[in-house]
Amino acid sequence: MSVESAKIMTIGQVARLAGVGVETIRFYEREGLLPKPQRRPSGYRVFSPDIVGRIQFIKKAKQLGFSLKEIRELLSLRVDSRATRADVKKYIDAKIEQVDERVRDLKRMRAALVQLSNACVGSGPLGDFPLLVALEATQIKDMSA
Repeated sequence: MSVESAKIMTIGQVARLAGVGVETIRFYEREGLLPKPQRRPSGYRVFSPDIVGRIQFIKKAKQLGFSLKEIRELLSLRVDSRATRADVKKYIDAKIEQVDERVRDLKRMRAALVQLSNACVGSGPLGDFPLLVALEATQIKDMSA
């Protein structure tokens, strides 16, 4: 194998090294998260080794809750010579606010469930089970809206 050919990888090699499936790579290409790869005369895609790092960046950003749109924007900042750390910080701070809002929502949901659970004592008939009554009332209310 020549030095030049050692610098390129097949989609399967990239997938293995990045810990994703081949279809994930194709999906990221379609979504504009990965640049279109070069192709051999045979039509096979060939990738440079740096694509593995880009895929790992995408995976880690997804784990932190960033959407594909947000990841695409973060990746575009990386190649924008005018972008600053403050630009990236804005994205991170916005994500922190989204996470905080979700935590608040989950706490409200938990409190409501605890209240319903505490109201469900004894062994009475299921017909007046508070959770079912509450959910039925909510369903009727939502349907009339």
